[in-house]
Formats: sequence, structure tokens, C-alpha cells
Amino acid sequence: MDTEHYKPAPGANDEPRHADVTFEPVDVQVHTIYWYLFALGLAVALSLLACVYIFRFTASLSQESDTPPTTAMQQMTEKMTREEKDAMQYNDMSEPRLQGVPGSTNDPQEDLRQKINTDRKANDTLMWVDRTNGIAQIPVSEAMKIIAEKGIPPISTEKKK
Repeated sequence: MDTEHYKPAPGANDEPRHADVTFEPVDVQVHTIYWYLFALGLAVALSLLACVYIFRFTASLSQESDTPPTTAMQQMTEKMTREEKDAMQYNDMSEPRLQGVPGSTNDPQEDLRQKINTDRKANDTLMWVDRTNGIAQIPVSEAMKIIAEKGIPPISTEKKK
């Protein structure tokens, strides 16, 4: 490292001169940076406008494709305040509700036990489904015994005309 201070040549305006080194008069053009920033801001603004119009179009499209409410629902909502309508709309959209999460009022284990009991009762019920056509519901265990004794009837492959 050189410890000598640079000594400018006499009359050189105190600027260092070297035969192999040159300096640009302006390293950064500020107007170009401002132009790029303006173009970037314009692109962001146009993108925002495009997103707003796309959102409005898809919202109106989904609203048109929804099934209309029943007359009873229309009469009921006519008497409601705006807050009640909003609460009803969000409550309807929250179905199906998750079980076992904070805020859930149902016990998932109890729901499972009730479903198993309901299914078991339905499988063990003996009743007429359609008495005029001779269709009856029998317990699953009885149906399995009948099939084991008689076998499954063959399926006809002939087409009826």
C-alpha cells in the first residue's frame, strides 16, 4: 500500500488524472429511475382496477347462478334487520360444522355413539316398506341367513323388450 499522498499536477483543478482510468461524468440518470417508478405505479394501479372488475364480474355471476330463495324464505327475510340477515347467511354457510374444535357444542364421541345406535336399530328393525308391493325390511342377520340357505338368485343377462 502506498503511503504517499496524491499530488495533483499543477493547474489540474485538483482532480486526479491517470492514463488508464476514466470516469463517467454522470453515473446514474435520475429521470430514468423516475420513469421506471412511474411505469411501475401505473402497472400496479391498472392491475388493481382489473382485479376489482374481475371480482365484481365473478360475484355477479355467482349470484345469478344461485338458486332463488323460496317464497317462505323471502317473506321471512323481509321482516329481518340487516344484521339478522348477515348472521343467518354466515350461519348457513358454516355447514358442515367441525366437531371437537373450540366453540363446538357437540361431543364427537357422543355423536358417534348415537349414530352407531341408530344404525344398529335400523339394521335390526322388521317393518313393511311397501305393503302393497310386498317389500319388507328385515334385520340384516335374518337376511344373511336367508341368503346362506337359498343363495343369491342369478342375474338375468337378457334384455327386456
